[in-house]
Amino acid sequence: MRNTFGELFTLTTFGESHGEAIGGVVDGMPAGIDIDLDFIQAELDRRRPGQSQLTTSRQEADRVELLSGVFEGKSTGCPIGFIVRNTNQHSQDYEHMRSLFRPSHADYTYYHKYGHRDHRGGGRSSARITVSRVVAGALAKLALRQLGISIKAYTSQVGDIRLDDDYRKYDLSNIESNAVRCPDEEKARQMEELIMAVKADGDTIGGTVTCVVKGCPVGLGEPEFGKLHACLGYAMLGINAAKGFEYGLGFSGAHLKGSEQNDLFEADATGRPSIRTNNSGGIQGGISNGEDIYFRVAFKPVATILRPQPTVDHDARPAMLEARGRHDPCVLPRAIPIVEAMAAMVVFDQYLLNKASKL
Repeated sequence: MRNTFGELFTLTTFGESHGEAIGGVVDGMPAGIDIDLDFIQAELDRRRPGQSQLTTSRQEADRVELLSGVFEGKSTGCPIGFIVRNTNQHSQDYEHMRSLFRPSHADYTYYHKYGHRDHRGGGRSSARITVSRVVAGALAKLALRQLGISIKAYTSQVGDIRLDDDYRKYDLSNIESNAVRCPDEEKARQMEELIMAVKADGDTIGGTVTCVVKGCPVGLGEPEFGKLHACLGYAMLGINAAKGFEYGLGFSGAHLKGSEQNDLFEADATGRPSIRTNNSGGIQGGISNGEDIYFRVAFKPVATILRPQPTVDHDARPAMLEARGRHDPCVLPRAIPIVEAMAAMVVFDQYLLNKASKL
């Protein structure tokens, strides 16, 4: 299995949903970065279950333990090892589906790829594994903070309730003011009502996350096989339940003419080149151009629904699956810190690669 992400700033993860712990090793963190443990924990708290009625009722403290690579509050330049212990597993909730393939889960593909699978909550394919990504992303954010680069994501669509695509119309400081993490108060209320109605019906619903990167310098990314948008797309599509990625105008620009979509250059107040619009989403030719980078990630409805569903077992015998346990009716609120974390790792990794190419 491929368990490592990144080139210079890397994360190697381990653990399963119902194992003893989730953890990882971050390598490539420069020495001397201020490591704010409270900030890392706060990022985990944004992802953890049990935050509101909109999320799974599983109660995990998700307390991170840094095992190496940090001394007296600063990174040493050595690998940073960490673990987050699992404390609230209900493995018995999955015993009745030991030999069943859950619809739209990884059960069937895992079983046929490896000949053996952990049926307890999905094992390695569980979204619980994203704990490690959030820790590594928080470390990357701490490094990016010193470079003046910030990353914010928010829920921009749940079902058919959607915000305007222009993120500049919203105050992104309001993202954490509601449980669904939407910067528009009225839309957030509608989204929450929809999620609760779907939950009461034993169903789930999907939506979209928008992410904005500010302060990114010009020059990150490669012109051929390391395009910045391709790296971001790879990172986002590796998140559980992610089904689509677009940046800039994305698919909405496909019907436009070049004269309508092109970002025209002009001189800014300092006499430097600037662009009038940012339809390119801060990336041109696969390389950052210094403007805000913005992209969207589509997430499918959570596959586990609390309704009977027909399926088959390992021997292809018909069966009826009735899911039990604690599950999210909508992944969007808890996906926000994961999207930010993956974006942070990509941007910081690309920053290090760009810096190394100029030595």
